[in-house]
Amino acid sequence: MSLRILLVRHGLSSFNLEHRIQGRDDLSSLTEEGVKQALATGEALRDLPITAAYSSPLRRAHDTATALLAAQGGGLEPRLDNDLLEVDLAPWSGLLSSDVQERFPEAYRTWKQHPEQLELQRADGSSYAPIPELMEQARRFVDRLLAEHNPANPTPQTVLVVGHNAILRCLLLTLLGLDASGFRRLRVENASLSVLNLSAEADGAVAVQIESLNGTTHLHPEVCGGRLPAKGAGPRLLLVRHGETDWNRQGRFQGQIDIPLNENGRAQAAAAGNFLRKVSFQRAYTSSMARPRQTAEGILSHHPGVPLTSVRDLVEIGHGEWEGCLESEISEGWGELLAAWKRAPETVQMPDGETIHDVWDRSLRGWNTIAASLHSDETALVVAHDAVNKTILCALLGLSPADIWAVKQGNGGVTVIDYPNGPDQAPVVVCLNQTAHLGGVLDRTAAGAL
Repeated sequence: MSLRILLVRHGLSSFNLEHRIQGRDDLSSLTEEGVKQALATGEALRDLPITAAYSSPLRRAHDTATALLAAQGGGLEPRLDNDLLEVDLAPWSGLLSSDVQERFPEAYRTWKQHPEQLELQRADGSSYAPIPELMEQARRFVDRLLAEHNPANPTPQTVLVVGHNAILRCLLLTLLGLDASGFRRLRVENASLSVLNLSAEADGAVAVQIESLNGTTHLHPEVCGGRLPAKGAGPRLLLVRHGETDWNRQGRFQGQIDIPLNENGRAQAAAAGNFLRKVSFQRAYTSSMARPRQTAEGILSHHPGVPLTSVRDLVEIGHGEWEGCLESEISEGWGELLAAWKRAPETVQMPDGETIHDVWDRSLRGWNTIAASLHSDETALVVAHDAVNKTILCALLGLSPADIWAVKQGNGGVTVIDYPNGPDQAPVVVCLNQTAHLGGVLDRTAAGAL
C-alpha cells in the first residue's frame, strides 16, 4: 500500500435531523451531535499521519473537516474542491423526504430503486440526470487525486476526503471500477469512515483494496462493545471471518486443513462477541471447519439458545498441494503459478485444489440459501473464511472473481449485509470489515496467506 484514502461523510446536519433533501444547496449546518461526531472521528485518527485533506466547500462538510483535523492534531487545513459537492437535486432541495414522495411519487420511486435513471428539470426547463453527472464529477476528482498522490510513489501517503452521502458512494464506485447501477448497494452514515488502500501494479494500473467501509464504531467510544448502523426493514446477515490461527500468523496457506484458533484468535472471537452482544440473532451459521466454529461459539456465548448450523459450502478454498506451505516454499516449486494467483486469481487452478470460480459458486450457493431462509425481521450470524467471504462480498458489490484482492477480510472482522426489499432483491453492504473492536480504526490483524 502506497496510498491510503480515508473517506468521511459530514456529521449529522440540521437537514438530516429534519429528514429534508439537502443536495448541493448550502442551507443546512452541523448540529451539536454532528460536531461531536466530527471531533470523535478526528480523535480516532489521531495516531495516523495525514498527508493531505480535501473537503466539499459546502459548510456541513467543510465544518466537519475543520473540526476533524483540529481533533486529529496534524495541523492541516482542508483544501476545498468543487468536485466533492453533493448530488444536484435542486428541484427537491429543502423539501421533506415525505413531501417529495407525495408530490413526485414516480420520480421518488426511481430515486430509491434506480437512481442512475432519475431525470430532473432545471429552472430553465432543461432536463438532467443527477447520478450520471455525479459519477463524472467523481471521475474527475479521482483522476486529479491520483495525479497528485501517485500510488507509485514509494513514500506512503494518507489522504483524507470529506464529502457527502451520494458523492462518496460515487467515489467508491469509481475507484472500484463499477458503474452507477451499484449506487444503492452501499450505505454511508454521518461521520462514517471508509478506508481504501491503493498501490501501483507493474503495468501501470492502480490496484484498489477496500480495507473497510462505513465504519461508525469510533462515534460511540462510550458504548462498551461499540455500535453497528441501525437495522431497517428486511433481513440482516452479519458475515464474520474466523479469528487468527498459528498458520495465519506464520503466513501459511491453510485452506481445508483444519487448523484451530490460537490464543489471539480466541481473544478476537471474544472481542467480536462483546462487540455484537447487543445484536438480536435468531440464527447462526458456520463453515464446518474448527476455526470458524470456534469463532461463532465465542460470539454466541452472549446469545444462549441461538442454533448454530454447519454449512459445507462455506469451507475455505482448497489449496491442494499448497496447504501447509509458506509463500517462499510455494514460490520455489510453483513460482509462475503463484505469480498468476497474485495477478489474476481467476485464471489459476490450484494444484490438486480448487479454482476461485469453484469457491465462488459454492459460497454463493450457501449464502443465498441462508438469506432465502430468513424472515423479514430476522438477523443471522455467518462465520466463514477469507476466500469464502471475499467471493461473497465481491458478488454482493457487483465485482467479479478477478477482484477478490479488492476486498480485505481481517481475522474477527465484521461485515453487515441488509436485504431491505427481501433476499431476492439487491442487498446493501451496510458496513464491511469492521475491526475497531480489535483495537483502532485500521485493520491490524495478521496478514496471513491466501
